[in-house]
Amino acid sequence: MNDDRNTGGPEEHGRGTLSRRSLLGLAGFAVAAAALPPGAVRAKASGSSSATGQGVSPVMDKLSTYMSEASERTLPDDVTEKTKQHILDTLAAMISGSELGPGRAALQFADVYGGKEIATVVASKTVCGPIEAALTNGMLAHADETDDSHPPSQSHPGCAVVPAALATGERFGITGTHFLRAVALGYDVGPRVTMTLGGQQFEAESHWSTHSISPLFGAAAAAGCAASLKVAQMRFLLGYTAHQSSGLGAWNRDTEHIQKAFHFGGMTARSGVTAALLVQAGWTGVDDIFSGKDNFFAAYNPHANPAGLVEALGERFEITRTNIKKWAVGSPIQAALDALDILRKQHPFEANQVEQVSVQLATDEAAIVNNREIADICLQHMVAVMLLDKTVSFSSAHDKARMKDPATLQERAKVKLIPDEQLERLMPLRVAIVEVKLTDGTRLTQRVDNVRGTPENPMPTDEVVSKARDLIAPILGTAQCASLIDRVLNVDQVKDIRELRPLLQRL
Repeated sequence: MNDDRNTGGPEEHGRGTLSRRSLLGLAGFAVAAAALPPGAVRAKASGSSSATGQGVSPVMDKLSTYMSEASERTLPDDVTEKTKQHILDTLAAMISGSELGPGRAALQFADVYGGKEIATVVASKTVCGPIEAALTNGMLAHADETDDSHPPSQSHPGCAVVPAALATGERFGITGTHFLRAVALGYDVGPRVTMTLGGQQFEAESHWSTHSISPLFGAAAAAGCAASLKVAQMRFLLGYTAHQSSGLGAWNRDTEHIQKAFHFGGMTARSGVTAALLVQAGWTGVDDIFSGKDNFFAAYNPHANPAGLVEALGERFEITRTNIKKWAVGSPIQAALDALDILRKQHPFEANQVEQVSVQLATDEAAIVNNREIADICLQHMVAVMLLDKTVSFSSAHDKARMKDPATLQERAKVKLIPDEQLERLMPLRVAIVEVKLTDGTRLTQRVDNVRGTPENPMPTDEVVSKARDLIAPILGTAQCASLIDRVLNVDQVKDIRELRPLLQRL
């Protein structure tokens, strides 16, 4: 989780010092060898029905063909398993998000402006239009920082991709296997767009937001797959998506998280579904928004190489490079809690045996979580909770009243946060070094380089399920939670994705 209300975690904003001119020269961000020259001959792809008569580039031909075939393409077993984990994790974020301010605002919107009863609004009794459902569920998914993140693209894919695939999938009554493939496609397409643009440095220097552009294209791809769009339709889909791409880095000034939830999940899921439904209804457009006059890259980064959109497509699945957060707290705090968890398992101790806890973090990371007024992004508070409870739950991470509890304050006073320049140089690797000094003089030290839930230190399915249960059961109940988890982990056996509805709604 990142600083979700104000400053923004390092995952959310760049650290680069590049000038605008140097940004435009970031040829190094191009994933493939050479950009297509403006005058390159473009082959007319089969099935095209361009309204302009312009052909398509090899990149667009490969991308749109891959997208159109995704619903029938078998995923590798490990990718299928990982996709199920991210679907469950995102649905859990939606359900827990229904109790938070942004989620409540979204549910109120859906209740008033819901439209035709087609798609499920999670954690409610509302059934509404797919566009409105996607917006609402996207807001729920990023009502807090519980959802997943993809560092290479500087984005949170799941909060837009899963709501878009679900809403469109319900519109067309797709199977669970089709739904899985739509979600996996969304993770493959969206992140590649902002990786091609330049990732973190692109966001830092351009003022555009990767956190809206990447999820938007991911949501559109997922929705387009769920709508079973053909090759030419996928090209039009990408055009309507590009025209809707927007979002500024100013999201990190939102102190209430409502506009941020819209920016990351609501707006992006809504716009992706809109693009898919317009094209499915017969709307046409230009064949290739990524090349030719006034194209997408000309607008955002003229020196980006469009070939990055298809680099290793079908070989490298981006969902396998996406993080699932173990702890429902700000991202800079994750490694510190991991370290405490490891130390306690190696050398059990009680809170009253602790004299001091020292936590070293990268300088920027430390600034984000130092004595913040919000429980889940205050390192000192969350370490105190961890000392007392021996774990951190979603509930304890969001218990604001506990920040004034005398017992918690007593433990918080023991916590010392140390900004470390050497750890700063390792970013974006989030490293924490934790030392626990016990009252008997014992010193316990643990360094965590790879946070639990990253590709280098992945969470197995049972840990993902444990996190989901913590988020879902208090709201939907233990029995319904168990049934939902079982159905999601076996979603490829579901004949119609609408079968999930009674398990996602409040009774």
